[in-house]
Amino acid sequence: MLAYLLLPRSVQCPQSKARYQCEDPSGYKQEDEFMDILEERRRSSDLGHALRTFTPSPYRGAPPLSAGALNRMVLESQYLRYVTKEVAMETGESVDLVREEASGILDEMSQNLQLGFIRLLGFTLSKVFKRLFSHININQEGLNRLQQAIQESPVILMPNHRSYVDFLVLSYILFTYDLPIPVIAAGIPLMDMKMVGEILRRSGAFFIRRAIGSDKLYWAVLSEYVKTIVRTGYAPVEFYVEGLRSRTLKSLTPKLGMMHMVLEPFFKGEVYDITLVPISISYDRVLEESLLAHELLGVPKPRETTMGLLKARRVLEDDYGSMHVYFGMPLSVRQLTKGRVDRCEYNLLPRDLPQRPSVETQECVSWLAQQVIRVQEQSSILSPWSLMACLEQEKGLSWELLTQRTLWLKGLAISFGARLDWPGRCTVMASSMALHSSVIRCHQGRVTLLEEEGPVGAGPFTTEEGVVRRARAVLMVAAYRNQALHVFIRPAMVALAIHTTRSSQREDIYSYFRFLLDLFSNDFIFITGRSSQDFEEACSLLRKCGAVQTSQQEVTSPEEGQRTTSFLRALLQPFIDAYQVCGGLNVHFKEHPIPGRQTEI
Repeated sequence: MLAYLLLPRSVQCPQSKARYQCEDPSGYKQEDEFMDILEERRRSSDLGHALRTFTPSPYRGAPPLSAGALNRMVLESQYLRYVTKEVAMETGESVDLVREEASGILDEMSQNLQLGFIRLLGFTLSKVFKRLFSHININQEGLNRLQQAIQESPVILMPNHRSYVDFLVLSYILFTYDLPIPVIAAGIPLMDMKMVGEILRRSGAFFIRRAIGSDKLYWAVLSEYVKTIVRTGYAPVEFYVEGLRSRTLKSLTPKLGMMHMVLEPFFKGEVYDITLVPISISYDRVLEESLLAHELLGVPKPRETTMGLLKARRVLEDDYGSMHVYFGMPLSVRQLTKGRVDRCEYNLLPRDLPQRPSVETQECVSWLAQQVIRVQEQSSILSPWSLMACLEQEKGLSWELLTQRTLWLKGLAISFGARLDWPGRCTVMASSMALHSSVIRCHQGRVTLLEEEGPVGAGPFTTEEGVVRRARAVLMVAAYRNQALHVFIRPAMVALAIHTTRSSQREDIYSYFRFLLDLFSNDFIFITGRSSQDFEEACSLLRKCGAVQTSQQEVTSPEEGQRTTSFLRALLQPFIDAYQVCGGLNVHFKEHPIPGRQTEI
């Protein structure tokens, strides 16, 4: 055992390697090498992995700080002293009482990162992950880039959020590869879980109330705590720019509060640069898939409790396939904001005084958040099931037809630049079906959705109950379809614009494309100011696969491209239907009617 612990990292963890190809719209082929971190865990001691020497290389400018020293820096900061005096004047309370309240907020909020608990969590997660997942694949080059970035500037880790597992897996990966453990923004409900909350706190979690509202003191304590971590380089900060888990498994509109906090030290010139690292976590099967469907149907979300966690251990009996964690290219805030923000405005007031960000700064922060989410989307790894879910299955398809259409869709997705996890096996689609056997089945050569089963011994169910049971399966399939929509959404809007306007004039089609961008701005992520580029790139992708022909004045869809454009329009039809049911688009669609759904491809 001692000999193993003394081996270099490269010798300790020989990993299996797999290569996934993607082709971007320009035709440049890019290969990413993935490594399965579970392979070594299946061959060697989990206890040895947890107890090995852990020597991460932190940010080179970071002073050695304990969690207690970090908290004292926050409480003694000029900024918090100023705010506590303001709050005392506004409420009529004494300054000492307000400072005591601020100290209580910080005690409730702050993390208490301890290596012993990281080791405990590392040992436990090794056991759990080996039961849940067949592979956890990570891009090695992304980890190398992250290691370099952590030493050069304060780093903000920004993963997407699809599962509670997101919260655990990144710390596990960084511990495995001797990288500094991040401090992670978490919700208060996790803190309230007996024992679990304290373990998470000592593993780097700091807890934030879901609704801060107009609580000036709480906002000041949280803001100063986050900014102090960034300024000092105490640890990488991890937070979800989408805010909450996505119940629909597609990207959500970014929440900008935490984004403003982590960027403010750069805007005020307190750090030279900040590095944002977009991280895309992709699942073959999400642990909470059924729970998410029920939440969308209006069933209240179960309260997070330790007892609930223990009862949920039955998930260890299921197979959830593979997880892919893609560490994206680090983004320099200094480079990205050059020419977008005039940081001189922060010199007009002392740094320690609260400053409301200008409209220019707010727009820049929003733009940065959109950039991060787009990188997350482009880095996501699609499974065969996500493509199968894009096809109409509610009424059932024959296995032969489903296979034919999925393989056609695979080619289209690759031509649009998608990253696919498609192992070279003839049984890949059958394996995906088996993984999702709770929602879909193949009977007598026909693939159909499964309705949710009722309790054993229950009598006949009402029509309403039958609809809900059917809706569960539909929503679960739709969620996995949503994982792939970012690949098709822009070409789909061009296809819909061509079909709806009945015009071949580029100007008319672009005008309707702009309308669709506005319409779907809450459903999909579009980077502000890129409508023209999005349109041209979408036209280029459609032209590449033969779905449209373009000139300087015209965009036309030839007969041989109808299969592609019909499929793309069908992807958008559920969203169009939803808006029409809401009644908000009746006037517009009377002027530009959209024909009924077409699903044949």
